[in-house]
Amino acid sequence: MKLFCVGCGPGDPELLTVRAVNLIKSAEVIFAPTAREGKPSIALSVVEKYIDRSTKTVSLVFPMVKDRESLKDYWKRNAEEIAGTVRSGKSVVYLTVGDPALYSTWIYIHRELKRNHKDVEVEVVPGIASMFAIAAKAQISLAEGEETVAVVPACYDMERVRRTANACDTVIFLKDGRYFDSVIEMLGLAGFPDDATIAIAQDVSDEGEILEVKKLSELLGKKGPTEKYFSIMVAKKNARD
Repeated sequence: MKLFCVGCGPGDPELLTVRAVNLIKSAEVIFAPTAREGKPSIALSVVEKYIDRSTKTVSLVFPMVKDRESLKDYWKRNAEEIAGTVRSGKSVVYLTVGDPALYSTWIYIHRELKRNHKDVEVEVVPGIASMFAIAAKAQISLAEGEETVAVVPACYDMERVRRTANACDTVIFLKDGRYFDSVIEMLGLAGFPDDATIAIAQDVSDEGEILEVKKLSELLGKKGPTEKYFSIMVAKKNARD
């Protein structure tokens, strides 16, 4: 009775690990998260070329809301469904975009399994996170020497973002690219010089990828390229690349 959680990487099917591909190909049941009923799962779309036609796929709803209390029922029900399928003797895989350990739906499922389904053994297969994909595409480093790095999951609290940016050499902003223009304006106040390197991407490693690498001064007062929730921006205080 073993469940495999597989990280699907940033969106390019070629950026899955060999281990991930082998598990997906041999799975009898594949679970994947989606934001609402009827919406296609991004994780499933990434790996569909590797899924056997006999494999059953199940999309589990994880609503994109901030109220943790309302989410707990979803986490509990989804974990119960996964655990029940594993107990039936099927070869079961749970998919998640990026890496399972970074801002992933898997974190909540895993917590429920450890708490209420201790008989289900778990193996986690890491995936390439989007921050490494954008660094590779933009051909920049995220950190070197004694530089510090911060990862910010959303840009709703600008004062918190400013404090974080002020204290770190590189800041990686994940999710909700609609707020990136406000972040650009704030970076100068947080000690980032005009020649700071800013890399912005949307749909990184996907067919519709948008990628820009510019200096902070080139972006100030201008409309950025990102409009989608799933976007990423890397801000480097020291322009060495």
